[in-house]
Amino acid sequence: MSTNHPELAAGRWHALSLFNQLGNVGSELSRAIRWKEKDPPLFDGAMTRALELLDLTIADPRWHGRLKELVRAREFLCDAWLGGPEYGSKLEDLNRYFFEFAMAARLKT
Repeated sequence: MSTNHPELAAGRWHALSLFNQLGNVGSELSRAIRWKEKDPPLFDGAMTRALELLDLTIADPRWHGRLKELVRAREFLCDAWLGGPEYGSKLEDLNRYFFEFAMAARLKT
C-alpha cells in the first residue's frame, strides 16, 4: 500500500502523543477546507492525507482503548467529505474538533 507519509507510517507516528497525532489530522483538514472551493484535486489530496493520518492513529496500539471515538471520528470525516449525507457532518465542525487537539499539543510542549 502506498502512503503519503512513509516516514510516519514506518513508525515515527507512533512516537507522537495523541494530541499531536490528532492535531496533525486537523492540519490536513484545515488545508482541505482552504482548497475545497479553489482546487478540488488539492482538496481531495488533503482529505486523503487526513484520513491516512487518522488511520495511522487508529492503528497505534496505545489508543486501542479509544478506538470507538477514533473510528467514529473517521466515519464523520468521511461523511463530511461526501457532503454529510449520513450524519450531516461538516468539515468546519470537525476542524473545530481536531483544532482542540492541536491546541492541547501546543500547551503540553
